[in-house]
Amino acid sequence: MNRRIVLRLLAALVLSSPLALHAEAKEVWPKPKPTTHDYKKWEKNIAAFETADKELPPAKGSLLFVGSSTIVRWKTLAEDFAGVPVLNRGFGGNQIKDSTFYAERMIFPYAPKAIFLRAGGNDINAGWPAEDVFNDFKTFVAKMRERLPNVPIYYIGLSPTVKRLKQVDEGNKLNDLIAAWAKEQTGITYIDTRAMTLDQEGKVRPDLFVEDMLHFNEAGYKLLAAALKPFVTSAAK
Repeated sequence: MNRRIVLRLLAALVLSSPLALHAEAKEVWPKPKPTTHDYKKWEKNIAAFETADKELPPAKGSLLFVGSSTIVRWKTLAEDFAGVPVLNRGFGGNQIKDSTFYAERMIFPYAPKAIFLRAGGNDINAGWPAEDVFNDFKTFVAKMRERLPNVPIYYIGLSPTVKRLKQVDEGNKLNDLIAAWAKEQTGITYIDTRAMTLDQEGKVRPDLFVEDMLHFNEAGYKLLAAALKPFVTSAAK
């Protein structure tokens, strides 16, 4: 028998084996709650910001956008809010607690006029319950208030994605917790974007995402920019 055919048959047997099926079955939701968190894995990202700042110091008093990959990949941020000083300091994959941990190095030095945070999805994806992520957000706010007591903070709510459909309910729970709490606070604004990625039937629109069905494409970012524009305009005054 041809060697290539043999290899293909063996591969098929492996993929259909109970062990392989068991490995696929492990990808279930919800995930177990983590017991640790590795802050140091983002050290290179933060160091890169510091190096870039030394070479070309950004102007202070900008609207600072922080958070995970949605912020990192927003390459048209300055263009979408032309005329408004904005600064992108997101680093992909991070959780809310990471921005709190590195605030001394990637938030406070910029003396921002306002802070826009988009994070929480990676936290939930890692297995943290919405209540824990909500507490992390409150800790983030408390940290900001220590040094920036009067700077407004805008939380950009989570949007449903194709890749993380099983996590939509937990994401909406987080949205609801932050939205309700924000109403009781001064200088904290919740921006709802959960309907932004849905069609008229309430289904997630795949045409708004790149191939991984998790991150926005150009059309997705246009909708996000439109959703944020009133808040950005207000914060810039």
